[in-house]
Amino acid sequence: MRSLLLTLIINFLSFFSFSQHQQAEREFETLINELQVVGLAVVAVKNNEIVYQHNFGMQDVEKQIPLNDKSIFRIASISKSFSATTIMQLIEARKLKLDDDFSKLVGFKIRNPNFPNTVITLKMVMSHTSSISDRNGYFNLDVINPDRNPEWAKCYNTYAPGTQYEYCNLNYNMIGAVIERQTNERFDMRIRHHILEPLGLYGGYNVDSLDASRFATLYNYDSASKQFMASPQAYASRSEQISNYTMGYSTPIFSPTGGMKIGAVDLAKYMMMHMNDGTYKGIKIMSKKSARQLRVEISEEEGYGMAMRQANDLVPGKMLNGHTGSAYGLYSAMFFHPKEKFGFVVITNGCLPDQEPDIRMVQRRSITILYNNFVKE
Repeated sequence: MRSLLLTLIINFLSFFSFSQHQQAEREFETLINELQVVGLAVVAVKNNEIVYQHNFGMQDVEKQIPLNDKSIFRIASISKSFSATTIMQLIEARKLKLDDDFSKLVGFKIRNPNFPNTVITLKMVMSHTSSISDRNGYFNLDVINPDRNPEWAKCYNTYAPGTQYEYCNLNYNMIGAVIERQTNERFDMRIRHHILEPLGLYGGYNVDSLDASRFATLYNYDSASKQFMASPQAYASRSEQISNYTMGYSTPIFSPTGGMKIGAVDLAKYMMMHMNDGTYKGIKIMSKKSARQLRVEISEEEGYGMAMRQANDLVPGKMLNGHTGSAYGLYSAMFFHPKEKFGFVVITNGCLPDQEPDIRMVQRRSITILYNNFVKE
């Protein structure tokens, strides 16, 4: 009798789980059709475990390669959190402090010319309250270096450092250079040796060190032709620039601000490290204090900490932490609840764009589907 009851319970749970998967996948197919999604990788985490993972659509349309478990993406601005994590490791090693003068760290003068006596700190740069903008671009450090660019002052806004928030990619490309100057280790290798390898994750910032057959081609939507166009520059080789590399200055070629290449499941494991205050499966990447500091709100208006933002509009009644990314047609999202131990990773390599500034419809609706089917009690 007991064995019969156990069998019935197992069969019921199996059917319930199968039904959940079917319902979620029907909802995802509707979303994919509405937004003309090229490829979509999603992961749901509940109680510190991956409870659902699926790939929809194509890794490469031209080559007819379906998106699969080995596909990796250039995840865009979620990449900033890897730099922030590394900075916290260096703070723990007493090599840096958040209130350090950023000029001394990066090796050239970082001062807003409108407020020349106001020190711009490491914390300001990490939280996008530095008063620095991307107005001059951010693909190299010359744009803000007074010794290299007579128009360096254009990089600064007219408000005082530490008083307002403006999201700025140049901030994190400079932080990558600081990491090299403090460690004497090339940026991509530092991330690999101190975050990726300890966690057993495949990925990295150096395109030339990765298996190109795994790259998910990114597709920008061209509104004029109403077609998706491949963006090969997302995975362009950096071998020539690396051959002429200057430590602590050439760092933006790896794009610390947006250049991480990683798969959805491995990104979810990295997310769980943050969700568990710096530790995943017994591997400690940073201290609990450091992990929590990254999530502390610095800009109240934007809910931004240091490469982590707060979002209370993704799951009703829940404040999530994480980051989004968008570049070359890709949209990504990584959000988690540190107390309730659930989270989501959503990555698409192309879809119809929309006008939301922070998180796109494909990310928002995917998180809703994952929460309702796999997390919500």
